[in-house]
Amino acid sequence: MGYFSVALSIASLLFLLIIFVVFKSKENIKSMQLELFSKMLLLTIFGLCIDIYGFFAFQIFDLDSMINQFIARLYIVFYFLWGLSFTYYVISISFDLEKKKSIKTITKIVAILVGLVIFLCPINIYSDGASTYSYGLSVNINYTFSFIFIIIMLYCLIKNIKRIKNKKYIPLLAYIVLATIVIIIQQVNPKLTLMIFCQSVIIFIMYHTIENPDVQMIKELNAAKDQAEKANRAKTDFLSNMSHEIRTPLNAIVGFSECMLDSNDLKETKEYAGDIVDASKQLLEIVNGILDISKIEANKVEIIPKNYNPREVFDGLRKLVLPRIKEKPIEFKMIFSPDLPGILRGDVSKVKQVILNILTNAAKYTDKGEIIFNVNCINRLDTKKCLMYISVKDSGHGIQKDKLETIFGKFERVDEDKNTTTEGTGLGLAITKGLVDLMGGRITVFSKYGEGSTFRVYLEQDIISMEVPEQENHEEEEINYTDYSGKKILIVDDSKINLKVAETLMKPYKFEIDTAISGYEALEKVNDKNYDLIFMDIMMPKMNGVETLYKLREHEDFTTPVVALTADAIEGTDEKYLSVGFNSYLSKPIDRKLLNKVINKYLGGK
Repeated sequence: MGYFSVALSIASLLFLLIIFVVFKSKENIKSMQLELFSKMLLLTIFGLCIDIYGFFAFQIFDLDSMINQFIARLYIVFYFLWGLSFTYYVISISFDLEKKKSIKTITKIVAILVGLVIFLCPINIYSDGASTYSYGLSVNINYTFSFIFIIIMLYCLIKNIKRIKNKKYIPLLAYIVLATIVIIIQQVNPKLTLMIFCQSVIIFIMYHTIENPDVQMIKELNAAKDQAEKANRAKTDFLSNMSHEIRTPLNAIVGFSECMLDSNDLKETKEYAGDIVDASKQLLEIVNGILDISKIEANKVEIIPKNYNPREVFDGLRKLVLPRIKEKPIEFKMIFSPDLPGILRGDVSKVKQVILNILTNAAKYTDKGEIIFNVNCINRLDTKKCLMYISVKDSGHGIQKDKLETIFGKFERVDEDKNTTTEGTGLGLAITKGLVDLMGGRITVFSKYGEGSTFRVYLEQDIISMEVPEQENHEEEEINYTDYSGKKILIVDDSKINLKVAETLMKPYKFEIDTAISGYEALEKVNDKNYDLIFMDIMMPKMNGVETLYKLREHEDFTTPVVALTADAIEGTDEKYLSVGFNSYLSKPIDRKLLNKVINKYLGGK
């Protein structure tokens, strides 16, 4: 071994130490090839250390000294182990060894037994002062196994010749080329022992060809995969849940409708009609819930503040909830804080929806006892702000501790197996949480399983007035249908069923009713006849309601009021359609009372 060779070994050692640091600083996946590369990297570093130390030891100590004999034997064992490891690597990339653990065991046994034989066999050291090398039985055994390794590697290469372009074979091809060059050089100049430098180059090539994906990226991909699978399962659960929830009222609607057709008893027919109305309202509630949660998740819900009387609003909610209690032995208590402002400003429709959802939930899951609806507040008169904290306490079923964190999730229903008769999609509390967050509030729940629950909502509202206004009388009144004989009405809708429903609702007014099934037909009818009021569906093919309205407004003498009809019941939609030119707006399904107000407003009735 000459000075040039030891210089190459020192440079190789420093370079491999850098690779070792980089390799170990990166989180690696567990695989056979990476494990083998790690061991070969350490083995090569160990061999370089022996090579460098041996160079100086041979200069200092006698050739036959115990230290030099030990170093020479270690050096030969290193070459054998490196050749065995590289051969095992070639076999691993050529054949699937993950399931063949026996080969790994055999390799370990060969390494131990042959390594010991090589270490214990006689060895001679020659030095002429400029170079040093070993010979003897130990070296011959190593040469024999090296030849065997080369045969095995060539067999693997020929066996997998079609995969020769695979980057995993680059280290083997490089080893064949470099080893051949090194052997030729050493034949010409024995002083240049370059084989360990060749092995260092192979390790460097292996580092860049072995599969070592970024673990963090894998984790992110796995997380994304898990998320996608969860989303897919959620979609499946959603479809399954909705299929059940929607089909239940639909089954009632279809079933009772068929019974009505077969019935000749007026009283029985009215009962069927009442059941159909109840099932229709249930179906509408389900659809509204789906729309609400989708709008919240799509960030399409806007906060629209209005002035409102909180006492009047909350008392109205009480009246809506009481029928849901029905014949249950439940006492409903409502308590207002004495300093609750008379007029507040906020998104009253969302406040009502939030509190109604919680009250409805309490009524569903309480069989007896009491429901306490308590409205407290903290008023900051200097900033004109009121922090309302509204609690709904019930003596119902209660919620288990492990379920408290999940109740605000979509389609979550506590103890669903025990509440099979309880209606609902499990969207109510998810919508409630979304709306509260949207309004900048907070919702909490405290519960003791089997004893009841307490929901608390914290909302900040603007104070308009502390003075409590006199409450108006909102007693339920029957609709007084005004006789509008002689008035001409046009209803435009692309659905024949919707046209029939609208005609039926308007029959009591004794209008002269015309219908149009498209925007184009509506334009033709308006050209032929003057109407006193037009009801225009928004969602129509080819020419929608807005486009039809624009065409009508192109005529200077057109002054007929046009009312928008749409199933788009998003908060603020009325302002949207009024801004494009409609005189008023009604959402589907059409409410009789709102319809009556619109008709009286534009036709002069009361």
